[in-house]
Amino acid sequence: MTSPIRIGVPVLAVVLGVAGAPGIRAQSERAPRGLTAVEGVRVGHHTLAERPTGCTVVLTEGGAVGGVDVRGGAPGSREIALLDPVNTVAVVHGIVLSGGSAFGLDAASGVVRYLEERGIGYPTRLAPVPIVPAAILFDLSVGGAPEIRPTADCGYRAAMAASTGTVVEGSVGAGAGATIGKLRGSARAMKGGIGTASIRLETGLVVAALVAVNAVGDVIDPATGAVVAGVRTEDGLGLADARRLLRSGEVTSRPVENTTIGVVATNAALTKSEATKIAQMAHDGYARAIVPVHTPGDGDTIFALGTGAWDGTANVGSIGALAAEVMAEAIVRAARQATGLAGYPAARDLDGARP
Repeated sequence: MTSPIRIGVPVLAVVLGVAGAPGIRAQSERAPRGLTAVEGVRVGHHTLAERPTGCTVVLTEGGAVGGVDVRGGAPGSREIALLDPVNTVAVVHGIVLSGGSAFGLDAASGVVRYLEERGIGYPTRLAPVPIVPAAILFDLSVGGAPEIRPTADCGYRAAMAASTGTVVEGSVGAGAGATIGKLRGSARAMKGGIGTASIRLETGLVVAALVAVNAVGDVIDPATGAVVAGVRTEDGLGLADARRLLRSGEVTSRPVENTTIGVVATNAALTKSEATKIAQMAHDGYARAIVPVHTPGDGDTIFALGTGAWDGTANVGSIGALAAEVMAEAIVRAARQATGLAGYPAARDLDGARP
C-alpha cells in the first residue's frame, strides 16, 4: 500500500489568516452536538429493522432560508427547483435524506404530513404548505430484500424522533445501508454511515454539517491524507487506496448506485443566493474527504440552511469555507462511527489490520 499523502496547514487556518491549528482553537471551539448546535435545527432518524435502510430528517419548523448544489451525475431529489435563487419560495421547514433510491423520496411525504398537522408551512390563503426538499442514496443492494425501503411512515417517525440533542452517528437513518469504496465492486467495499460536525466562533456564529456517506470512492482524512475506509485489498484485510487504483486503471465500479448527501446549516441570516453559494463551497469538503467524488454515478448533493438566529453580520465567504471544513470532518466521522454488516466491514473492524 502506498504511503499516505500528507497535507499541511488546515484550509481553515489559511481562510482565517492563522499560522496553524493552535490559532484555530484560539479563535473558535468545536460545538458538541453536530448539526443541532445550530439554533432552530432538530434532527431525527428512523432505521428500518427489516433491512439496513432508513431516513434522516432535519427540521427547521421556525423556517430557514435554503439553498442547494448538486454535483453528482445521478441525483435523486425532490423540490430542488424550488431552491433556485430566481424562484419565489425562500424558506424551507425540513430536509429529508433517505436510503431506498428514488423510492425513498416518499419519506418526505411523511414529514410534510407531520408539519401539516402542526400548522407549519408556506402561508397560502387556504392552508400552510410545508416545504420539504429531499435527496436519496442507493442502498437497495445491501441486506437483500430491495422491496424494503423508506416510506412516508418512515419520514413521519423520523420527524417525531427529531430533537435538539446530540445527533446519533454511524449506521442509522439514511446511513443504515450506506457503503464506501466500490471502485472494485461491492465485494471489496466497506460500511458507510451518518456523520456530523460543527464549529462555533467566539462571535457566536455556528456552522455545522450532517452527511450520509454512500460513496463509490474512499474516505480520506484530510488532516493526514490517510485512507479511513474504502476499497479493500483482494484478501479483504487491508485498504487498497482508490488513488492508486485510479492511477493504475484497476477500476470496475457499477454506475448510479452510490451518492453522498448532506446538509450544512448556520445560525446566520442568509438570502437564497448566499445559501446556494455556501452549498457550493461546502462541496469542497466532499472533495477533500472522498476520492473520487462527483462522478457520473454519484448523486452528490448538499443543502444549505440559514436560520437567522444569530444577530451578527454574515460573511458568506467565511461561512462557506467553514462549511467545507465541517463537512469534511463529518464525512470522516461517518466512516469511523459506522458499524459493519455481513460483507461490509467498517473502519473500526480493520483498525487492527492497519500498518
